[in-house]
Amino acid sequence: MIELFFVTCLSVAPASCQDRSLLFTDEMGLRTCMLRGQSEIAKWLETHPRETLREWKCRTAREDGVAI
Repeated sequence: MIELFFVTCLSVAPASCQDRSLLFTDEMGLRTCMLRGQSEIAKWLETHPRETLREWKCRTAREDGVAI
């Protein structure tokens, strides 16, 4: 599994942040995740207008969603 890991914070409370992730199959690959990650996060942020992005990265994850 490939994990698109990102941290978002509430726009009205920038110190209130939360770890988030989207999981993809291994066929996507880390390189593709890096290329498509920004657009996937942009889509997520469109549906969560009270959130702002602090950071993001792609990494390999186990099936339970925990990075390895």
